[in-house]
Amino acid sequence: MGDVVVPEVVLSSGERMPLIGMGCAASPLPPLDVLTSIFLEAIEAGYRHFDTAALYGTEEALGRAVAEALDRRLVKSRNQIFITTKLWCTDAHPGLVLPALKNSLQRLGLEYVDLYLIHWPVRLKEGTEGFDFKGKVLPFDIKGTWEAMEECSKLGLAQSIGVSNFGTKKLSDLLLHATIPPAVNQVEMNVAWQQEKLIRYCKEKGIQVSAWSPLGANGAAWGTLAVVESPVVKEIAIARGKTVAQVALRWIYEQGACVIVKSFNKERMKQNLQILEWGLSQEDSDKIKLQIPQKKRKSW
Repeated sequence: MGDVVVPEVVLSSGERMPLIGMGCAASPLPPLDVLTSIFLEAIEAGYRHFDTAALYGTEEALGRAVAEALDRRLVKSRNQIFITTKLWCTDAHPGLVLPALKNSLQRLGLEYVDLYLIHWPVRLKEGTEGFDFKGKVLPFDIKGTWEAMEECSKLGLAQSIGVSNFGTKKLSDLLLHATIPPAVNQVEMNVAWQQEKLIRYCKEKGIQVSAWSPLGANGAAWGTLAVVESPVVKEIAIARGKTVAQVALRWIYEQGACVIVKSFNKERMKQNLQILEWGLSQEDSDKIKLQIPQKKRKSW
């Protein structure tokens, strides 16, 4: 069993969230039993925060892994695992939010999730999968949809609620109406897209940032090599005796963001947790901030 203890942050909801999470998206999707084994290996390695979504098709495997981990006493109780899932855009409408969460809970085999996020600030036509939104966008009732998210929280089905891929404009629109403010905003963030303005805004508003694509999603159709091939990060990694990935992940961690890492390789799973016992120097941080070109990605 992993003896790594990942630090936690207290969210505005009062709940505690581990600052390193295991991303559960996969393409192509491995078979259910293979995925279940991978998530069990992650629990054994020390991961206690798992980030899935209705879109990913991995909720059932994750739920099975959690159940088996409890049976095998890898964890003592359900509250030692932090589970995030997300509302897909076809259900981003007031009357569809609660049924969508109940469907996710059924797939996960859980009574509640620790965090429920609006996946994107957009509503799509029924049946839309993937990220080709052209001609499929419907009017998005942000106020009514958030009220439905708040209802999920009040019912105890989601311990915390939040958003994903929201820019400052969408966040400010949401905060105008929110009774329960979003606890988390999960966004793309890495050394090549540092999101300074958004990080600052979220900090001011008490919203915890989580970083997806912390290594630039190398290998994905929409990914970039700007992180793993960065000469600046490579130089720091060599000087510190760390991997490029560890330096890139450590930088995000030092910004106070939660890092959502994604590797199904057992050895890299462990390496991605080995960012806690050392730190970057001020010179390292300055180089990353000033010398790495920033490429803005899609925002809403």
